[in-house]
Amino acid sequence: MEDLITIVIPIYNVEKYLEKCLQSVINQTYNNIEIILVDDGSPDNCGSICDDYAKKDSRIKVIHKENGGLSDARNAGIKVATGKYITFLDSDDYVTSDYIEYLYKLIKKYNVKLSICKLQIVWKDIKVQDESSLEDVCLDVKGAYKNLLFQQGIDISANAKLYLTELWKNYEFPKGKVYEDTAVIYKLIEEAQNVAFGNKECYYYIAREGSISKKQGFNKNEEDYIEHTNQMLSYIREKYPELEDAVSRYDVYANFRILKILIFTKPRNKQMEKEVVSKIKEKQEVVFKCKDTPKRDKIAIILLNMGLPFFRVFWLLYRKLTKRI
Repeated sequence: MEDLITIVIPIYNVEKYLEKCLQSVINQTYNNIEIILVDDGSPDNCGSICDDYAKKDSRIKVIHKENGGLSDARNAGIKVATGKYITFLDSDDYVTSDYIEYLYKLIKKYNVKLSICKLQIVWKDIKVQDESSLEDVCLDVKGAYKNLLFQQGIDISANAKLYLTELWKNYEFPKGKVYEDTAVIYKLIEEAQNVAFGNKECYYYIAREGSISKKQGFNKNEEDYIEHTNQMLSYIREKYPELEDAVSRYDVYANFRILKILIFTKPRNKQMEKEVVSKIKEKQEVVFKCKDTPKRDKIAIILLNMGLPFFRVFWLLYRKLTKRI
């Protein structure tokens, strides 16, 4: 008999997106699943929608709880999970019909405790992936970290991954924090030792205004991002010093991310902008010369060296043209 797989879906104020998410889950080609819907005190009709779906599908279990945030909701789902394997899905996202089957086959093929597929960010239109030459590979911890730090397919998100549930025995998402994935996923990769990675895009992340990670301006959320990212990079740098170039690349990427928020925050924090630019320039040469550094990073470095005002104007135009949030 196929192993039972738990799908944990934290839910809060996503009435507009929830049914598409749930339909993508109940229509999985892999049938032996339990679906745990964690209604995190949602103020809209999400709780009722969850209950309605539970009446139609015996695989669905609903938890109604007071609002505690995404981390708390995920942790609540982990505590009641009975599947041998577990995966997480955000309630405004959706997955392909073979999402579970694909990740499960990767785990069995390579006899590992963690498998990962590609996550596609959906801004407006979905680009159809050419699946004719898709490959999968088994990576050790160092190889998985290198892939993650250069963003070659492995994402720091908790989503788009299938874990042996036992891996979560000694871990949980930090309650009261955002960007909680960054605080824990690298530890799970280390715990798993070997990771199966497949290049197929099976998870669709909806980039939308109003989501936790898309709040406008520099705020406490970004402070959490900086804290968790620095912890991750310090850990990897200390344990795998041979990955210094990869660590530096991700550090530069993370600082660019913060800079792009700061320059559109009012009032402008010029001192913090100056500090972030200094951090980027401190490592820009080694990152620019590294063959694995994405082209977009190198372009960003060139633009920044033409001056922060020029960089700001360029990024503003880019956001308007691509309609990115």
